[in-house]
Amino acid sequence: MYKPLPYNVTIKQSGIHGLGLFASHDISKDLIIGLTHIRDERFEDEYIRTPLGGFFNHEPNSPNCKIFTSGNFLYLVAIKNISMGEELTAKYTLYDPC
Repeated sequence: MYKPLPYNVTIKQSGIHGLGLFASHDISKDLIIGLTHIRDERFEDEYIRTPLGGFFNHEPNSPNCKIFTSGNFLYLVAIKNISMGEELTAKYTLYDPC
């Protein structure tokens, strides 16, 4: 069965902006949470966003995740241990986060 989000995250109202990704289970540092974007120049901002990529919010000062690039694929990776209920955030510059 297709699941648009990894088992360890859910979408909720965010205090940062609109909706955001939140840990539904504890997430260990260095875990690759999942695929967020696929580079494709035919699309707006030259990326296709996956459901995971559409909901994590920008945090420039103290993110708990980072974007890892491998070829044309971008992944969300935990850079800290993330507790259940905590919002997943990353500092990103793919496009204007506002």
